[in-house]
Amino acid sequence: MKTDLLLQSLATQLSRLEAEVAPMAFHATLGPRFDRQLFRTQSTYLQACVEEARGNLKALRQAVEHKQIEQVQWLAERLVAQLEAIARESTAWSLRGWDNGSPALTRWQRKRLQHQEYERRLLAMTQQRRQLLAQATTLEDQQRLSREVEAFSARLTRCRSALENIENVLARMTR
Repeated sequence: MKTDLLLQSLATQLSRLEAEVAPMAFHATLGPRFDRQLFRTQSTYLQACVEEARGNLKALRQAVEHKQIEQVQWLAERLVAQLEAIARESTAWSLRGWDNGSPALTRWQRKRLQHQEYERRLLAMTQQRRQLLAQATTLEDQQRLSREVEAFSARLTRCRSALENIENVLARMTR
């Protein structure tokens, strides 16, 4: 019973973190985000780390079912460490410094980081307006919120286009 509660708690925490990092899940960094002993993935996307943690949760559940006590203990400790690391990274991702590189490369990386932050904020504002629109009762509020949602969606499209262009420039520079 205690184990089931622990597994449920870990699954809930992982789901909450997954939702929290969703806006930044596919934002790349130059260097690895975490120590190689904590995450095996070589990807610099936070989504890859979340997927690895989800795989470890699945492995933990299987180890519990097969009553593999040592493996349960190791996987539980590893999963908790991974969840803590993902939580720390999600709160500090915008402060993450870039690896040393050429001045031009660093400038483009900073542009990418800036546009990723714009994208995250635009997504949050769009979601907020959509929630308000769903709750709006007057026609005037509905029309105003609908226009705001459209405007934020257009801005988001332009931001993603700019981000794609920046990614292409960075890809050409790092070949």
